Amino acid sequence: MMRAMFSAISGLQAHQTMLDVAANDVANVNTIGFKGEMTTFQDALSQQTRGASSPTAGQGGTNAIQVGLGVQLGAVENEMGAGATQQTGNPLDLAIQGDGLFRVAPGSAIGSGSGYQYTRAGNFGLDSSGNLVTQGGDFVVGYAANAGPPVTFPMTTANETKITVPSGGSDVTIGSDGVVSYVDSAGVTQKLAQISMAKFPNEAGLQRVSSNLYEQTNNSGGPTNAVAGDTATGMGTLQAGAVEMSNVDLASEFTTMITAQRGYEANSRVISMADEMLQNLVHIGQ
Repeated sequence: MMRAMFSAISGLQAHQTMLDVAANDVANVNTIGFKGEMTTFQDALSQQTRGASSPTAGQGGTNAIQVGLGVQLGAVENEMGAGATQQTGNPLDLAIQGDGLFRVAPGSAIGSGSGYQYTRAGNFGLDSSGNLVTQGGDFVVGYAANAGPPVTFPMTTANETKITVPSGGSDVTIGSDGVVSYVDSAGVTQKLAQISMAKFPNEAGLQRVSSNLYEQTNNSGGPTNAVAGDTATGMGTLQAGAVEMSNVDLASEFTTMITAQRGYEANSRVISMADEMLQNLVHIGQ
């Protein structure tokens, strides 16, 4: 009976976590670039009452007798599939068509080789200094254009830069390859920089931080830096004037919430039954 209570308590905790994860997904159903999560369980250790035995000439073999001790949280997995694309009409908004993430960083980290964060949320804007930034104020990392001709964008750490539209520049546009252009005060179109992107061997292993950002972890692997449309890395292209919305499926989340509620209810019932049995045991002989 005590084992039943311990198992049921672990079930309550696991299904509460399952509901917590689903609730967070539903709360972020309209968050730009948000990726949903999936909860999985695994059984806990089992108590072995009798071990397995081999068959002999006089008696057949027997299986082990084990009593399970409940459930534990197996994983909360990031679901990194693409969300729907929503048109905004803002030329600075970007949606990634395919694989990859934007690289963003504070100014002190750009060109240092460390301190970067990553996002699929492409709702960018310009600050008062003309810098292309996220909604949280982080700089979008790019590769500076050389003098040319032809104008190229060397993909080196030393060539990383903030993307800053000069004073007097106007009509900023971003191509599908991430090249940022503007019209200068003389009315000439100038290429400014090319947006840097990254891929990981295991994107689901990235760690979430606030403001739609991810950080590298030991299990995500190291980033492969490239630019949009790079065929060697399989990097996706960019669509300007649009953003990628959350990939949360409300119908699936409602099903998950019902499943979590039923599991919680069933484990609560087990605790009630075990408690009644313990009461009967206490009252024997009274």
